[in-house]
Parts: sequence; C-alpha cells; structure tokens
Amino acid sequence: MPTVTIDGSPIAYTDTGAPTGRPDAPAVVFGHGLLFGGWMFRAQIEALRHDYRCVTIDWRGQGETPPTATGYDMDTLTGDARGVIESLGLGPVHWVGLSMGGFVGQRLAARHGDLLRSLTLLDTSADAERSDKGGEYKTMAWVLRHFGLRPIKSRVARHLFGPHFLATATGRATVDEWATRLRALDHAAIRRALFGVADRAPTAHEIPAITVPTLVVVGADDRATPPAESHRLAALIPGAELHTLPACGHSSSLEQPDAITELLRQFLDRVDRTAPDVRSSRPVHG
Repeated sequence: MPTVTIDGSPIAYTDTGAPTGRPDAPAVVFGHGLLFGGWMFRAQIEALRHDYRCVTIDWRGQGETPPTATGYDMDTLTGDARGVIESLGLGPVHWVGLSMGGFVGQRLAARHGDLLRSLTLLDTSADAERSDKGGEYKTMAWVLRHFGLRPIKSRVARHLFGPHFLATATGRATVDEWATRLRALDHAAIRRALFGVADRAPTAHEIPAITVPTLVVVGADDRATPPAESHRLAALIPGAELHTLPACGHSSSLEQPDAITELLRQFLDRVDRTAPDVRSSRPVHG
C-alpha cells in the first residue's frame, strides 16, 4: 500500500485513481472507525469508483499505517488527513468518516473547509467521550496489550456491531475477518489509538461554523455512539440532514453496505449538481 509522509510519519492510503474518461472527477476520501482500516468501506468504493476517485486513509497504527510513538490525538490525525489531501492534490473532496473518521471529518470541515466539497458523518459524535465509556476503552487497551483480543473479542464485537448483524452468517464472517486483521496490528499502537479516542476533546463549539453540505447517518442500534449523539450533531451543523438506519449497529458501512452506498450516491449527486465547479481552480500541492 502506498504511503504519504506527513510531518515525518508515513500514512498509508489507497487510491482508485480517476474513473476512466473522467480525469477531473471529484474525490471521495474515507476515514475509518477505531480498530478498523480503510477496508471497511470496500463496498462503497466498489460502487462509487466508476464515478469518483476513491481514497482511503489508515490512521496511525491501524490498517496499513505503521505505528508511531506519538500523534494519536484527533488534532494530529486531522493534520494527517489534511496532509494526504494536499499531497495528492485531491481537494476539495467529499469526506466520508465513520466514528473516529467522523471525529476527524468534523475538525477538517470546521478548520479547513476549503478542502471539502461535502461532509458525511457515519455513527459519530461531537461530544467528548462519556467517562464510563472512556474508562471501558482504557480497560480494553490494557487487556489487548497484555492478553490480546481473545478474552474480550465477543464483548468488543457487540460494541462495534449490532445484534441483527451478529446473528447472521455474514456478520459472523465479518467479525472473524475484523478480529484477524486486528490481531495483526501492534498492540501498543492500538492502545494509543484507544486512548486518543477516549481522551478526545468535544467539537460542539466548532461545528456550527461548518458550511459544506453535511449528511449524518446512524444505526438505530449503535451502542458506541447512540442515535441521540447523531441527532445532536445534526442539530449543531447548519442544514445537516439526518438518517437513522433500522436494525443497524455502529459499523454501518459493513452492516448495511447497500443502504449506506445509496445514501452516499444520492447525497454526493445532489452536492455535485448544485455546487459550483471548483475543481478547475483548486490548488495543486506537491
């Protein structure tokens, strides 16, 4: 997987390139959730790559991005995302972020709105982590580092996936794949990533300044970031639209890939039909 070096740290990404015959097609950049990687958007990328340039970013110590000693806080990850967008000359982009990727997307949109065409926030929150859940993340980090995933696999899976999905053969196979990928990662890096999420600052004071079109989607059975947090998020961002998916947990791009893809396709199409053509004037970054 290729990497871009941002402030001395290699950040892994995937890039489908521009669709055939559409060299100026807008880019869609995907930011994954905690304990995952860009692979969690594979269904959406397969469906959208014929109309958009699709790029994924793996956060530090997750997916294919190697561990770093520091930089797991949301502000540093926002800088990493900005660096990838600028280094690849992608902006302005459609940002799609799930959970942790949504924490980054909110900061990008509020602080660097010129880099975005639109913002999609899946199963995420503008609030700081609740103290009880933050403590749970830190306990999880300790167990993972000292004993691995096996003792808490089922507990973590119930946190990341909804009960309807876990009861299906597809759900069980996806959990097995997720667990295999997670076991291959550096445990110290995962500990730092968990602490980065647990200790994150809220963005509620920033996001009312977001001006790009925004789509908010949440699973009705999301335990990690319950629907009430998405309702609050959508209410804080001017003009944001909100959708709740029934029978869906936290990892909506995997649990209901067709529903997420269709919501994305409709939203991106509306944005691109109504937005001015800014691609011809976008800056080129080396």
